[in-house]
Amino acid sequence: MKIIDKLLFKYAPILYIILIWFLFASPFFLKGLVPYSSTYQVNFFPPWSQYQKFLGPIKNNAMPDVTTQIYPWKKLTIDTYKSGYIPVWNPYSFSGNPQLANFQTAVFSPFNILFFIFSFVNAWSIMILLQPLLSGIFMYILLRKYEITKSASVLGSIGFMFSGFIVVWMAYGTLGFAILFLPLLLFFIEKYEESRNKVYLFLYSLGISLTFFSGHFQTSLYLLLFVIGYILWFYANKKNIRLFLSIILMTIIGIGFSMIQLFPSIKFYQYAVRSTSYIAGGGIPLSYLITLISPDFYGNPVTRNDWYGFYAEWSSFIGIVPLFFALFGAFFVRNKKVFFYTILTIIIFVFAVDSFVQPLLGISRIPVLSTSVPSRIIVLLSFSLCVLAGYGFDAFWKSKLLSKKNILFMSIMGLFFGLVWIYLLIGKPFSIEYIQIAKRNFILPTIFFLAVVGLFFFAQAFNKKKNIVFFCSGLIIFLASFDSYRFAQKWMPFDPKELAYPATSVIQAIQDNIGSGRMFGNFGGEVAVYYKIPSIEGYDPLYIERYGEFIRTASNGIFQSAERSVVKLDRKAKYIDRVLDITGVNLIFHPISDTHQSWAFNVWDDKSRFSKVYQDSTFELYRNNLSLGRAHIFYKYAVIKGKYEILKMFFSPDFSYRDTLILEEDPRITILNIPTQGTATIIKDIPDLVQVAVINRAPGILLLSDNYYPGWKARLIIAANTIEAKVFRVNYTFRGVVVPEGKFIVEFYYSPF
Repeated sequence: MKIIDKLLFKYAPILYIILIWFLFASPFFLKGLVPYSSTYQVNFFPPWSQYQKFLGPIKNNAMPDVTTQIYPWKKLTIDTYKSGYIPVWNPYSFSGNPQLANFQTAVFSPFNILFFIFSFVNAWSIMILLQPLLSGIFMYILLRKYEITKSASVLGSIGFMFSGFIVVWMAYGTLGFAILFLPLLLFFIEKYEESRNKVYLFLYSLGISLTFFSGHFQTSLYLLLFVIGYILWFYANKKNIRLFLSIILMTIIGIGFSMIQLFPSIKFYQYAVRSTSYIAGGGIPLSYLITLISPDFYGNPVTRNDWYGFYAEWSSFIGIVPLFFALFGAFFVRNKKVFFYTILTIIIFVFAVDSFVQPLLGISRIPVLSTSVPSRIIVLLSFSLCVLAGYGFDAFWKSKLLSKKNILFMSIMGLFFGLVWIYLLIGKPFSIEYIQIAKRNFILPTIFFLAVVGLFFFAQAFNKKKNIVFFCSGLIIFLASFDSYRFAQKWMPFDPKELAYPATSVIQAIQDNIGSGRMFGNFGGEVAVYYKIPSIEGYDPLYIERYGEFIRTASNGIFQSAERSVVKLDRKAKYIDRVLDITGVNLIFHPISDTHQSWAFNVWDDKSRFSKVYQDSTFELYRNNLSLGRAHIFYKYAVIKGKYEILKMFFSPDFSYRDTLILEEDPRITILNIPTQGTATIIKDIPDLVQVAVINRAPGILLLSDNYYPGWKARLIIAANTIEAKVFRVNYTFRGVVVPEGKFIVEFYYSPF
């Protein structure tokens, strides 16, 4: 029993962190609910939204990207792995788009193994819920290595595991994993310095790789910069030169391990629209920093009363209790670690808030940093403050009751709270409705602040007796835990498992009729990618820029730049039929309620082009009878160089797009004017390989209307011979291969490395 008691005492802090996490995750473990907004999906996304009556209440509708991107991408990744292939290509969005190179797909995340153990929805849930648990445990390990007491380490860990960044991005399953390795990496560095055990260097290097495999490059880059700053600050001196060089070398090796992910992503970035989409702003307004104390001061998307700012992008909350002690530690604790974290806090603060830095980043056009929202660096501020909270908590209990620093600090904090209340009660800075929201959400932080001060004075009244201090510090940790739990529980949805992608009759009808073609209509990745239904549209800033230009120019034939995050064909585009035919769209998805509506694509009037193949009470599916199919042989071509000239010719009214291809370089073949065309039939169609059976009576050019992208290669399989063939970019953004006379197979295969 004594051994058990010792173990319980030793691991009590970890058990407490697990307990708080379990309370948060209990809807999944005890009620069978999943951390995915399934009610949002079935109420707002077709086809479910048209079939179902309102299924509520919808807790959080502020995370559409999880439904339209992250969840379907994960499904494609896992299904591809289970088919025996590496998920390198996504043929279901944008007429084909890189999958592995799209960083957020997290193809190499080690947590993908969960999907081979559990059902998909359960594996997804466990993966999502692991983020705060691992964040808390890793943070605790680091703080204990800093020789911070157990209670103070718990305080910092609770603040970090339920910090604003980790909570609001938790449902994505990428950003949280990208940052949670930070405390563990610093722990490995500290342990290597202490023991010179090379195992810690290896684990450190592995951790660098894991963060880059987690699915969010911007966050991983911030982590790497933080770690490099840490190494330079503490070890870039003559005394530690060998240690410094060893850690730097292993950092480089860790990045090298990550190149299997980084190399394709960097390559894709050069071709994607994101590479030219710079952001000259996006910092957090100073007035919004009140949410460090009261996260819902300006309302909350969950309660539908948010009225200012960007809740997710600007969320910096760690809890008023950890923040109180973080500020105390920054101002009054004197050691190298505290000084480092204080300086880093100030630097990160400048980068995160609306300052001179954001316009400079936009002007500098630094990849990733200049093309992403800069405020997400706030997670490093949260991390630093949680470390400082641990130091401050210990120092606070060691300080004297009437010391000048205590009086000064608590007076300043009290003055701040007083001024905010005066501002709300007398100043009336907002409308009455907004003031009520701010006042209501500022009450609890005020109570927690007064409770911390009161408990400190209570402990001092008993001369800081050990049991009294233990009781007061424990109560403070409980208050911090309650505050963080309340914040996380309020944001995170836990919804019925059976509402996550429920079966519908129209989906089955689509799969029965799509063949090797594509579908067009009002649906997104939640249908196209999840159910493997190829679409010409898509939503993601990482897509091939040329393709976006091609689709947008179809509206009137005049060149238009690609949009930042979406490819959507104008339903009233002048050349919409031309795009549908050339991209192999053979199926139109049409809600019956859209018939004769001004915004809808008119599929119901043209009986010669479209024929109905399916109808239920809610939807119709139409066949595009004039589609050329995804694979088609051409016997005429024109060579045009220059982006604008190609699009101008393709979308000119008199261009015969059905029998003439546009190439950018001469294939040097003799085209015969023959009346009989060959046939091209797709016989195998998996993400990274497409086989087309060709029967051809004369030399021609085979068009495969999938996006042209470096890495796609082709070969002709003629009898027992295999001949490599050049892939041409045709019709501005698609693939073409010269084909001879005869009967053979053309195989397109993708190699991203």
